[in-house]
Amino acid sequence: MFKRSRIYVAGHRGMVGSAIIENLKNNGYSNLITASSQELDLRDQGAVNEFISQQKPDFVIIAAARVGGILANNEYPWQFLYDNLMIEANLIKAAHSNDVQDLIFLGSSCIYPKKAPQPLKEEYLLTGPLEPTNQWYAIAKITGIKLCQALNQQYGRNYISLMPTNLYGPRDNFDLKTSHVLPAMIRKFHEARENSHSKVSLWGSGSPKREFLHVEDLAESVRFVMELEDRLEYDLINAGTGEDLSIKELAETVQEVVGHKGSIEWDTSKPDGTPRKLMDVSRINDLGWRAQIDLEEGIKNTYQWFLNNLDEIRELAIQN
Repeated sequence: MFKRSRIYVAGHRGMVGSAIIENLKNNGYSNLITASSQELDLRDQGAVNEFISQQKPDFVIIAAARVGGILANNEYPWQFLYDNLMIEANLIKAAHSNDVQDLIFLGSSCIYPKKAPQPLKEEYLLTGPLEPTNQWYAIAKITGIKLCQALNQQYGRNYISLMPTNLYGPRDNFDLKTSHVLPAMIRKFHEARENSHSKVSLWGSGSPKREFLHVEDLAESVRFVMELEDRLEYDLINAGTGEDLSIKELAETVQEVVGHKGSIEWDTSKPDGTPRKLMDVSRINDLGWRAQIDLEEGIKNTYQWFLNNLDEIRELAIQN
Protein backbone atom coordinates (compact mmCIF):
# COMPACT_ATOMS: atom_id res chain seq x y z
CA MET A 1 0.00 0.00 0.00
CA PHE A 2 1.05 3.58 -0.70
CA LYS A 3 -0.09 6.67 1.20
CA ARG A 4 -1.57 7.95 -2.06
CA SER A 5 -3.55 4.75 -2.71
CA ARG A 6 -7.30 5.21 -3.19
CA ILE A 7 -9.07 3.43 -0.33
CA TYR A 8 -12.84 3.06 -0.21
CA VAL A 9 -14.28 2.56 3.28
CA ALA A 10 -17.88 1.38 3.09
CA GLY A 11 -19.83 2.30 6.22
CA HIS A 12 -17.63 5.27 7.14
CA ARG A 13 -20.24 6.89 9.40
CA GLY A 14 -20.65 3.88 11.70
CA MET A 15 -18.62 3.14 14.80
CA VAL A 16 -16.22 0.82 12.95
CA GLY A 17 -15.96 2.73 9.68
CA SER A 18 -15.37 6.09 11.36
CA ALA A 19 -12.61 4.60 13.52
CA ILE A 20 -10.95 3.15 10.41
CA ILE A 21 -11.15 6.50 8.61
CA GLU A 22 -9.62 8.29 11.61
CA ASN A 23 -6.82 5.71 11.89
CA LEU A 24 -5.97 5.91 8.20
CA LYS A 25 -5.91 9.71 8.23
CA ASN A 26 -3.70 9.74 11.33
CA ASN A 27 -1.26 7.46 9.52
CA GLY A 28 -0.92 9.54 6.37
CA TYR A 29 -3.62 8.11 4.10
CA SER A 30 -5.44 11.06 2.57
CA ASN A 31 -6.93 9.63 -0.63
CA LEU A 32 -9.98 8.11 1.07
CA ILE A 33 -13.30 7.44 -0.66
CA THR A 34 -16.61 7.52 1.21
CA ALA A 35 -20.32 7.72 0.45
CA SER A 36 -23.23 8.10 2.86
CA SER A 37 -26.30 5.86 2.72
CA GLN A 38 -28.18 8.82 1.23
CA GLU A 39 -25.61 9.05 -1.55
CA LEU A 40 -25.31 5.31 -2.18
CA ASP A 41 -27.70 2.51 -1.24
CA LEU A 42 -25.38 -0.46 -0.79
CA ARG A 43 -28.33 -2.83 -1.32
CA ASP A 44 -28.62 -1.58 -4.94
CA GLN A 45 -26.27 -3.72 -7.06
CA GLY A 46 -26.30 -1.43 -10.10
CA ALA A 47 -25.61 1.69 -8.06
CA VAL A 48 -22.77 0.04 -6.17
CA ASN A 49 -21.12 -1.23 -9.35
CA GLU A 50 -21.39 2.21 -10.97
CA PHE A 51 -19.88 3.87 -7.91
CA ILE A 52 -16.89 1.50 -7.79
CA SER A 53 -16.43 1.82 -11.55
CA GLN A 54 -16.31 5.61 -11.32
CA GLN A 55 -14.20 5.88 -8.16
CA LYS A 56 -11.65 3.19 -9.12
CA PRO A 57 -10.38 2.36 -5.62
CA ASP A 58 -7.13 0.44 -5.13
CA PHE A 59 -8.42 -1.08 -1.89
CA VAL A 60 -11.91 -1.71 -0.48
CA ILE A 61 -12.71 -2.05 3.24
CA ILE A 62 -16.22 -3.32 4.03
CA ALA A 63 -17.31 -1.97 7.41
CA ALA A 64 -20.92 -1.41 6.35
CA ALA A 65 -23.53 -3.70 7.94
CA ARG A 66 -26.83 -3.82 9.77
CA VAL A 67 -25.84 -4.62 13.35
CA GLY A 68 -27.53 -5.07 16.71
CA GLY A 69 -27.84 -7.19 19.83
CA ILE A 70 -29.96 -10.21 20.74
CA LEU A 71 -33.24 -8.27 20.81
CA ALA A 72 -32.72 -6.69 17.40
CA ASN A 73 -31.64 -10.00 15.83
CA ASN A 74 -34.72 -11.73 17.22
CA GLU A 75 -37.17 -9.04 16.12
CA TYR A 76 -35.75 -8.27 12.67
CA PRO A 77 -34.40 -11.56 11.24
CA TRP A 78 -35.34 -10.66 7.64
CA GLN A 79 -33.52 -7.32 7.71
CA PHE A 80 -30.44 -8.78 9.38
CA LEU A 81 -30.19 -11.53 6.78
CA TYR A 82 -31.28 -9.72 3.62
CA ASP A 83 -29.62 -6.33 4.16
CA ASN A 84 -26.27 -7.81 5.13
CA LEU A 85 -26.34 -10.29 2.24
CA MET A 86 -27.05 -7.51 -0.25
CA ILE A 87 -24.50 -5.08 1.16
CA GLU A 88 -21.59 -7.51 1.17
CA ALA A 89 -22.45 -9.30 -2.08
CA ASN A 90 -22.81 -6.05 -4.01
CA LEU A 91 -19.56 -4.62 -2.69
CA ILE A 92 -17.53 -7.79 -3.19
CA LYS A 93 -18.92 -8.35 -6.69
CA ALA A 94 -18.35 -4.72 -7.70
CA ALA A 95 -14.77 -4.83 -6.40
CA HIS A 96 -14.05 -7.99 -8.38
CA SER A 97 -15.84 -6.79 -11.54
CA ASN A 98 -13.80 -3.59 -11.49
CA ASP A 99 -10.51 -5.44 -10.92
CA VAL A 100 -9.90 -4.36 -7.33
CA GLN A 101 -7.26 -6.84 -6.19
CA ASP A 102 -7.28 -6.11 -2.45
CA LEU A 103 -10.23 -6.06 -0.04
CA ILE A 104 -10.91 -6.48 3.68
CA PHE A 105 -14.32 -7.81 4.73
CA LEU A 106 -15.26 -7.31 8.38
CA GLY A 107 -17.39 -9.97 10.03
CA SER A 108 -18.13 -11.09 13.57
CA SER A 109 -17.27 -13.81 16.08
CA CYS A 110 -20.90 -15.03 15.87
CA ILE A 111 -19.95 -16.90 12.66
CA TYR A 112 -18.59 -19.74 14.80
CA PRO A 113 -20.76 -22.63 16.08
CA LYS A 114 -22.52 -22.15 19.41
CA LYS A 115 -20.76 -25.10 21.01
CA ALA A 116 -17.39 -24.82 19.29
CA PRO A 117 -14.34 -25.47 21.49
CA GLN A 118 -12.86 -22.42 23.22
CA PRO A 119 -10.98 -20.37 22.23
CA LEU A 120 -12.51 -20.06 18.75
CA LYS A 121 -10.05 -20.95 16.00
CA GLU A 122 -10.60 -19.91 12.39
CA GLU A 123 -10.84 -23.56 11.32
CA TYR A 124 -13.97 -24.07 13.46
CA LEU A 125 -16.09 -22.26 10.86
CA LEU A 126 -19.04 -24.42 9.69
CA THR A 127 -18.29 -27.27 12.09
CA GLY A 128 -21.60 -27.09 14.00
CA PRO A 129 -24.95 -25.31 14.56
CA LEU A 130 -25.02 -21.55 15.16
CA GLU A 131 -26.42 -19.67 18.14
CA PRO A 132 -30.15 -19.25 17.22
CA THR A 133 -30.46 -15.71 18.60
CA ASN A 134 -28.07 -14.23 16.02
CA GLN A 135 -28.07 -16.86 13.28
CA TRP A 136 -29.45 -14.45 10.66
CA TYR A 137 -26.52 -12.07 10.98
CA ALA A 138 -24.06 -14.97 11.26
CA ILE A 139 -25.31 -16.67 8.08
CA ALA A 140 -24.94 -13.42 6.16
CA LYS A 141 -21.39 -12.93 7.40
CA ILE A 142 -20.44 -16.53 6.64
CA THR A 143 -21.68 -15.97 3.09
CA GLY A 144 -19.43 -12.91 2.79
CA ILE A 145 -16.43 -14.97 3.92
CA LYS A 146 -17.22 -17.64 1.34
CA LEU A 147 -17.66 -15.06 -1.43
CA CYS A 148 -14.18 -13.75 -0.68
CA GLN A 149 -12.70 -17.24 -0.51
CA ALA A 150 -14.33 -18.22 -3.80
CA LEU A 151 -12.82 -15.21 -5.58
CA ASN A 152 -9.41 -15.88 -4.01
CA GLN A 153 -9.52 -19.49 -5.16
CA GLN A 154 -10.91 -18.94 -8.63
CA TYR A 155 -9.44 -15.57 -9.60
CA GLY A 156 -6.42 -15.08 -7.34
CA ARG A 157 -7.85 -12.10 -5.48
CA ASN A 158 -6.43 -10.98 -2.14
CA TYR A 159 -9.71 -10.64 -0.22
CA ILE A 160 -9.20 -11.04 3.54
CA SER A 161 -12.03 -11.63 6.02
CA LEU A 162 -11.23 -10.13 9.41
CA MET A 163 -13.44 -11.43 12.24
CA PRO A 164 -13.52 -9.15 15.30
CA THR A 165 -14.86 -10.14 18.67
CA ASN A 166 -17.52 -7.97 20.41
CA LEU A 167 -16.73 -4.34 19.64
CA TYR A 168 -17.36 -1.17 21.62
CA GLY A 169 -16.18 2.42 21.69
CA PRO A 170 -17.03 5.98 20.63
CA ARG A 171 -19.99 6.32 18.21
CA ASP A 172 -21.47 3.03 19.42
CA ASN A 173 -25.22 2.45 19.27
CA PHE A 174 -26.78 3.21 22.67
CA ASP A 175 -30.41 2.54 21.70
CA LEU A 176 -31.72 0.02 24.22
CA LYS A 177 -33.78 -1.89 21.62
CA THR A 178 -31.00 -2.46 19.11
CA SER A 179 -27.67 -2.04 20.94
CA HIS A 180 -25.15 -4.63 22.04
CA VAL A 181 -24.58 -5.51 25.67
CA LEU A 182 -21.81 -3.07 26.63
CA PRO A 183 -23.32 0.19 25.31
CA ALA A 184 -26.72 -0.90 26.65
CA MET A 185 -25.17 -1.31 30.09
CA ILE A 186 -23.54 2.12 29.91
CA ARG A 187 -26.88 3.73 29.14
CA LYS A 188 -28.84 1.74 31.74
CA PHE A 189 -26.40 2.45 34.56
CA HIS A 190 -26.15 6.11 33.60
CA GLU A 191 -29.92 6.61 33.56
CA ALA A 192 -30.29 4.69 36.84
CA ARG A 193 -27.61 6.89 38.44
CA GLU A 194 -29.48 9.98 37.25
CA ASN A 195 -32.67 8.47 38.70
CA SER A 196 -31.42 8.41 42.31
CA HIS A 197 -29.31 5.27 41.73
CA SER A 198 -32.36 3.12 40.99
CA LYS A 199 -32.16 -0.63 40.43
CA VAL A 200 -30.81 -1.83 37.05
CA SER A 201 -32.37 -4.89 35.38
CA LEU A 202 -30.13 -6.86 33.02
CA TRP A 203 -30.89 -9.79 30.73
CA GLY A 204 -29.97 -13.38 31.57
CA SER A 205 -28.00 -14.87 34.42
CA GLY A 206 -24.78 -12.90 34.03
CA SER A 207 -22.79 -16.14 33.68
CA PRO A 208 -21.93 -16.15 29.93
CA LYS A 209 -18.40 -15.01 29.16
CA ARG A 210 -17.56 -12.47 26.47
CA GLU A 211 -14.49 -10.82 24.99
CA PHE A 212 -14.49 -7.11 24.10
CA LEU A 213 -12.28 -5.22 21.66
CA HIS A 214 -12.12 -1.43 21.52
CA VAL A 215 -12.99 -0.16 18.06
CA GLU A 216 -9.73 1.82 17.84
CA ASP A 217 -7.81 -1.42 18.32
CA LEU A 218 -9.87 -2.99 15.53
CA ALA A 219 -9.11 -0.03 13.25
CA GLU A 220 -5.42 -0.53 13.94
CA SER A 221 -5.74 -4.23 13.05
CA VAL A 222 -7.42 -3.34 9.75
CA ARG A 223 -4.58 -1.02 8.79
CA PHE A 224 -2.05 -3.60 9.96
CA VAL A 225 -3.51 -6.29 7.70
CA MET A 226 -3.89 -3.81 4.83
CA GLU A 227 -0.21 -2.90 5.00
CA LEU A 228 1.15 -6.46 5.08
CA GLU A 229 3.51 -6.81 2.15
CA ASP A 230 3.38 -10.56 1.71
CA ARG A 231 0.27 -12.34 0.48
CA LEU A 232 -1.12 -14.33 3.40
CA GLU A 233 -1.48 -18.10 3.31
CA TYR A 234 -4.95 -17.74 4.85
CA ASP A 235 -7.86 -15.42 4.17
CA LEU A 236 -9.77 -15.65 7.47
CA ILE A 237 -8.26 -13.95 10.53
CA ASN A 238 -9.65 -13.39 14.04
CA ALA A 239 -9.16 -10.04 15.77
CA GLY A 240 -9.56 -9.75 19.53
CA THR A 241 -7.81 -9.49 22.87
CA GLY A 242 -7.66 -13.20 23.67
CA GLU A 243 -9.15 -12.48 27.10
CA ASP A 244 -12.76 -12.64 28.32
CA LEU A 245 -14.87 -12.03 31.41
CA SER A 246 -18.37 -12.88 32.59
CA ILE A 247 -21.30 -10.57 31.82
CA LYS A 248 -21.67 -10.13 35.59
CA GLU A 249 -18.05 -8.95 35.83
CA LEU A 250 -18.63 -6.64 32.88
CA ALA A 251 -21.71 -5.17 34.55
CA GLU A 252 -19.79 -4.51 37.76
CA THR A 253 -17.00 -2.80 35.79
CA VAL A 254 -19.42 -0.58 33.88
CA GLN A 255 -21.31 0.19 37.09
CA GLU A 256 -18.09 1.34 38.77
CA VAL A 257 -17.02 3.48 35.80
CA VAL A 258 -20.44 5.16 35.58
CA GLY A 259 -20.66 5.65 39.35
CA HIS A 260 -23.97 3.88 39.88
CA LYS A 261 -24.55 2.89 43.54
CA GLY A 262 -27.81 0.94 43.20
CA SER A 263 -28.50 -2.78 42.91
CA ILE A 264 -28.42 -5.07 39.86
CA GLU A 265 -31.27 -7.49 39.08
CA TRP A 266 -30.71 -10.37 36.64
CA ASP A 267 -33.78 -11.28 34.57
CA THR A 268 -33.26 -15.01 34.00
CA SER A 269 -36.43 -15.22 31.89
CA LYS A 270 -34.41 -13.56 29.12
CA PRO A 271 -31.87 -15.51 26.99
CA ASP A 272 -28.18 -15.67 27.80
CA GLY A 273 -27.04 -16.38 24.24
CA THR A 274 -23.88 -18.41 23.60
CA PRO A 275 -22.26 -19.57 26.89
CA ARG A 276 -18.81 -18.37 25.86
CA LYS A 277 -17.19 -16.63 22.89
CA LEU A 278 -13.44 -16.25 23.23
CA MET A 279 -11.39 -15.76 20.07
CA ASP A 280 -8.14 -17.54 19.36
CA VAL A 281 -5.99 -14.63 18.16
CA SER A 282 -2.74 -16.52 17.71
CA ARG A 283 -2.90 -16.09 13.92
CA ILE A 284 -2.93 -12.28 13.97
CA ASN A 285 -0.59 -12.18 16.98
CA ASP A 286 1.93 -14.28 15.05
CA LEU A 287 1.74 -11.75 12.21
CA GLY A 288 2.73 -9.03 14.68
CA TRP A 289 -0.49 -7.35 15.89
CA ARG A 290 -1.85 -7.24 19.45
CA ALA A 291 -4.68 -5.27 21.07
CA GLN A 292 -3.46 -2.39 23.25
CA ILE A 293 -6.48 -0.83 24.99
CA ASP A 294 -7.36 -2.16 28.46
CA LEU A 295 -11.09 -2.88 28.95
CA GLU A 296 -11.64 -0.52 31.90
CA GLU A 297 -9.72 2.24 30.11
CA GLY A 298 -11.82 1.61 26.99
CA ILE A 299 -15.10 1.73 28.95
CA LYS A 300 -14.06 5.05 30.52
CA ASN A 301 -13.25 6.40 27.06
CA THR A 302 -16.61 5.21 25.70
CA TYR A 303 -18.60 6.56 28.64
CA GLN A 304 -16.98 9.97 28.22
CA TRP A 305 -18.00 9.97 24.56
CA PHE A 306 -21.54 9.01 25.63
CA LEU A 307 -21.66 11.95 28.05
CA ASN A 308 -20.30 14.36 25.44
CA ASN A 309 -22.96 13.29 22.94
CA LEU A 310 -25.91 12.70 25.24
CA ASP A 311 -28.20 15.27 23.60
CA GLU A 312 -27.72 13.67 20.17
CA ILE A 313 -28.25 10.17 21.60
CA ARG A 314 -31.51 11.27 23.24
CA GLU A 315 -32.68 12.89 20.01
CA LEU A 316 -32.07 9.67 18.08
CA ALA A 317 -34.09 7.76 20.68
CA ILE A 318 -37.02 10.14 20.20
CA GLN A 319 -36.85 9.79 16.39
CA ASN A 320 -36.82 5.99 16.62
